[in-house]
Amino acid sequence: MRSVPVRALHAAPPPHVRNAGEVQAKRWLGLLLVLVVGLFGCWLVGTRSIETGTDTETYANFFDALNGGLPETRLEPGFVYLSYLLNRLGLNLVGYQMGLFALLLVGVGIAIRNYRRYLDTPVSWQTLYCASLMLLFISPMFTNAAINALRQGLAAPLVFAALLAFHRRRWGGFLLWGAVATSLHLSSLMYLLCAPALLLSTRWLRVVAVTAFALYVSGGSMLLVRAASPAFYDLVMEYTANTLYRSGVRVDFAVFTGFWYLLVHMLAPLVQAQWRQRVLDSANVYLVMVMPFFIIGWGYFSNRYLLPGWLAVSMILAAVLCHARIAPLRNPLVLRCGLLFSCLVFFVFVTRGIVI
Repeated sequence: MRSVPVRALHAAPPPHVRNAGEVQAKRWLGLLLVLVVGLFGCWLVGTRSIETGTDTETYANFFDALNGGLPETRLEPGFVYLSYLLNRLGLNLVGYQMGLFALLLVGVGIAIRNYRRYLDTPVSWQTLYCASLMLLFISPMFTNAAINALRQGLAAPLVFAALLAFHRRRWGGFLLWGAVATSLHLSSLMYLLCAPALLLSTRWLRVVAVTAFALYVSGGSMLLVRAASPAFYDLVMEYTANTLYRSGVRVDFAVFTGFWYLLVHMLAPLVQAQWRQRVLDSANVYLVMVMPFFIIGWGYFSNRYLLPGWLAVSMILAAVLCHARIAPLRNPLVLRCGLLFSCLVFFVFVTRGIVI
């Protein structure tokens, strides 16, 4: 009988086996990084004091009131039952705040899952999620969603997911995520009602957006709403009225909002040709998400109307990075290193209460 050489017994595995093992190892390391970053964010946001953020104390008092059962409240039922469930689990205030932030991260994950399908891209969900978190963590608007506008923050990624589904003619996804978003914050209905604008061509959608922008900055939208429905005008002006926050036309917010749409188009040449149009199409979804601001963004806390759109643009810019023609920009290792650095920025934003 022929003997088998000793070298054959210890031969290296075939290249395809080694490559599969390396890919699997990288995937697990990536998931570990996402988990560690998520836990860091939950700890940071969960352990903030009630003085951090303008609304933290309000939500802390609401959570404490749940110890006596479901109170009468103007808060949306989805958020109320979610908070009640966290209360029944025996969580204290820190656990409650951590739980809400964890759900915000889950909402971003849902939006990224739908966005990846929208783009029809081979880029992994994990890479696109890491790039999105990196840009969200360095965004004061995301900090606002985490420590102030909690209900709207939870709803915002789901609004993006719903509108992406509408643009793909996935009516079931639109209804599902739209309903969940609305149960968390009623303002989500405004964005969903603007969804039919996505049926327009890009050219006509831009015409509508430019017209809405011009009407807003000139004060025309405020005059039109007051003339058409004085009761609705009064409702907008009286909702969360605050002497420390000015109402009226915010040209700075309007210009800032338009800048992000233009930025996506300015960066479009950096995107690989086969994905460029899909990224630009997703910028149309952003336009629809900022429409409510141009209609009623002259009331108090008008930046809240822009929160979903401002969060969505971070995910759109993440897609620009993940599909960049310049290889280092889309390198998963570079993006993950960027995510680690963004944690430091997020730490500064949360501890100092820096929001827009």
